[in-house]
Amino acid sequence: MEVYTVEKTDKTITLGFADEDPTIIELLIKMLSDDKNVAMVRYINHHPELSDSMLHVEVGKGKPEDAVKKASKAITAYFSTVKQ
Repeated sequence: MEVYTVEKTDKTITLGFADEDPTIIELLIKMLSDDKNVAMVRYINHHPELSDSMLHVEVGKGKPEDAVKKASKAITAYFSTVKQ
C-alpha cells in the first residue's frame, strides 16, 4: 500500500492510498478517532478504478501529521503483540 500526501494545511492533512488495505485504514481511522486532539476523520472512497481512496484528518490541537504518526505507531504496537 502506497501512502502519499494529497493536501496539507496547518490543521488538516489529506492522505491518498494506492492499492489500499481496508483493514489498515479501518484501524487508522479508529486510532485517529480515539485521539482527543483530532477533530474529524473522514474516509473518502470513490470508484476504485478512477481514483485512490483518501483519508482527511483535521486536528483541533497540534499538527495533523503528528496525529497520523501517533496513530500509525499505535497500530504497529498493536500488531507487534500478535504471536505466531
